[in-house]
Amino acid sequence: MITAFETLWFDPTIARGVPRHLAANQATVTDPNADAEPGKILHEIRRGEMAELGEVPFRRYYGSIDSTPLFIMLAGAYFVRTGDLSTLRELWPNIEAALGWIDAHGDRDGDGFLEYGRRNDQGLINQGWKDSYDSVFHADATLAVGPIAVVEVQAYAYGAFCGAARIARALGHAARATELEDRAQALQRELDRCFFDEELGTYVLALDGQKKPCRVRTSNAGHVLFAGAALPERAPRVARELMATTSFSGWGIRTLDSREARYNPMSYHNGSVWPHDNALIAMGLARYGLRRQAGTIFEGLFEASVYMDLRRLPELFCGFPRQRNSSPTAYPVACVPQAWATAASLSLIESVLGLGFECEPPRIAFSKPFMPGFLEEIQLRKLTVGDASADIALRRSGEEVAVHVLNRRGNIRVVTDA
Repeated sequence: MITAFETLWFDPTIARGVPRHLAANQATVTDPNADAEPGKILHEIRRGEMAELGEVPFRRYYGSIDSTPLFIMLAGAYFVRTGDLSTLRELWPNIEAALGWIDAHGDRDGDGFLEYGRRNDQGLINQGWKDSYDSVFHADATLAVGPIAVVEVQAYAYGAFCGAARIARALGHAARATELEDRAQALQRELDRCFFDEELGTYVLALDGQKKPCRVRTSNAGHVLFAGAALPERAPRVARELMATTSFSGWGIRTLDSREARYNPMSYHNGSVWPHDNALIAMGLARYGLRRQAGTIFEGLFEASVYMDLRRLPELFCGFPRQRNSSPTAYPVACVPQAWATAASLSLIESVLGLGFECEPPRIAFSKPFMPGFLEEIQLRKLTVGDASADIALRRSGEEVAVHVLNRRGNIRVVTDA
């Protein structure tokens, strides 16, 4: 789903196929061994010997708190990008089932937030994207005890309600759309009240099972921007924390700020740099008009890639501070290639250019485009909206970006508010 978000601007067919596959494998029954509940979306499928024999629960495993709201979010984003109502009509029963899971199972204590806790001893302890056993903790380094509500998942739920409302309205379900819009607004208020920490200047990592906040600075806060769940006045402060030298290594934003007790630049989730994480944060920064900060992330990751085999960004690399005349420190067992890391650079293009689309009538828009220093020109060929497409060149001249339409096919407009 993350890869589909990253590639949505130039290849929406990925974002069409992914939700359809996940819908076909959506849980329909409760199975504690697989952490499955009706309406829940897959975490992973494994076909190895141990999974087939039931020695591990991952043959078809649903132990993920974020996959279900992300499924709905992606469907909504796909609809905005393509206007493909027929696919969304096909997916609507699955979207409703996913919304039903949020209500019946995702919110374990009825407080309006999504919490996780594994149903069997072999399942994942932490079920957000940072699923290491030690990735959710308090400021004093003690591990959080669940059920745990991580901040980015609440933002994804907000995005899910917004996306589902948009689809519902297009399908003619006006009352359902209004209900979902109201829920999104209420959740946004509660997210701000319970997770934003004035002293830290950003969102806390999570609420533990006692609703005690994990007052830790992490990259998770950037995902609140990605989902559009942050109040506009919060975005500059969150961005400042994310781009501080304690968070931004020079190559990218660390998963954990170096001021925190469990910071370790060689850890999997507590101080390393993940390209996909940075790409989503950049999408969020751009969403709130902070394109220069998104450009700084793009430049850092691009310059990191120069030191890597085939210039291919890995799953993650270590979060040591950037030093003059030195390369990033590789994480020895990082997956290369990995889809969401590979797509990160392509996603960053969309973010810095402020690229957006409208379907009726076909329109490509560039909102205050910005190009970092390593880029002089970008050409986008066969950028498609519906049956129409355009070839576009963007050239940097100092601080300005000029947009040139090279070719059009069909009735399509290209506009910029640079």
